[in-house]
Amino acid sequence: MSAQWWSWALTLIGLTGWWLTGRRLWQGWAVSLAVQLLWLAYALATRQYGFILAALAYGAMAALNLRRWRADARTTTDGTQA
Repeated sequence: MSAQWWSWALTLIGLTGWWLTGRRLWQGWAVSLAVQLLWLAYALATRQYGFILAALAYGAMAALNLRRWRADARTTTDGTQA
């Protein structure tokens, strides 16, 4: 498949993650984290190495927020601090 097709598909997956996050669902951060692995593979396959730094930065942000949102969800569910 062409590199252009992959960039569009990865963009749509990333936007889905943001949409889920906007709906206040922790799964949005999980999708955002997962798509960074795909962007990393895309960067390596197409030799567009600038995407590697972006994928690492966005992935770190998504991982941190996923962890925070899951902790908040546990606290809200059982009333105790996780």
